[in-house]
Amino acid sequence: MSFPAHRPRRLRSAPAMRRLARETWPVPSQLVLPMFVREGISEAVPISSMPGVMQHTLDSLKRAAADAAAAGVGGVMLFGVPAVRDAEGSGADDPNGILNVATRALIEEVGDALVVQTDLCLDEFTDHGHCGVLTASGAVDNDRTLERYAAMGLAQAEAGSHLLGLSGMMDGQVLAVRAALEGAGFTDTVIMAYSAKYAGAFYGPFREAVDSQLVGDRRTYQLDPANGREGVREALLDVEEGADIVMVKPALPYLDVLADVRAAVDVPVWAYQVSGEYAMVEAAAAQGWIDRRRAVLESITSIRRAGADAVLTYWAIEAAQWLREEL
Repeated sequence: MSFPAHRPRRLRSAPAMRRLARETWPVPSQLVLPMFVREGISEAVPISSMPGVMQHTLDSLKRAAADAAAAGVGGVMLFGVPAVRDAEGSGADDPNGILNVATRALIEEVGDALVVQTDLCLDEFTDHGHCGVLTASGAVDNDRTLERYAAMGLAQAEAGSHLLGLSGMMDGQVLAVRAALEGAGFTDTVIMAYSAKYAGAFYGPFREAVDSQLVGDRRTYQLDPANGREGVREALLDVEEGADIVMVKPALPYLDVLADVRAAVDVPVWAYQVSGEYAMVEAAAAQGWIDRRRAVLESITSIRRAGADAVLTYWAIEAAQWLREEL
């Protein structure tokens, strides 16, 4: 009688065996929780297109961050929703602006228990909703925008942010912010560049979350969803300019880009499981069409398997708790 040399099913025979043979296993410290803090509200406001996600007050933000730390989550990424906007996004670098006030509050609340991260982009702060300053014709002025990013980076560093998430997709943004930080003595502030950020269709719920004023689209500065190699080139440029971490966003529709970027760079690579990805799973689970817990953990695992060293996800706290149960 002849026997096959190998039976792969042997390694799937029981839960303990599957755990022992598992190639990829996310852990809570690899998760980052995006959070929204809104100016001028007295209680947290639910985001209708993202069930379970809130626009926070300063108090509810601190409580949620403490919950994230208790769950073992690695960090939080803050987005500010100001009460007043203008063409220059002047609230972005105002020390008393909502994002900088919230950063100081979280640093005081959680200390070094979490990596407190801040979104560095003008779109939440401009009255036109674009990620940069506009010319008279309505185009984004790359160089004037870099000046605003440098000022914003300094304000966030002064507020205590551990990591600046440069998400605007302007040419030279990493170099401009790195130079400003170094010149002001903030040599230890981490820069995470949204290097491969695609102008895709999965951001709709996020725009509700930040009350975006955008009319039109961002296709002149975010990447074309059809282009994979371009995402790798952008990541390599950002590393050359001084990025400590590079990002692929969205995550699930761009796992191929994520894997290619991971193979091309020698710095940490993160991925953002965006609002549309979150909303689709929540909607399907609410209908009973999929198992919510399994779908969430499978999606995060797939992002890690493709090469992400950390995952930004709105499920970070829940997923961290589930992962700890499975260890």
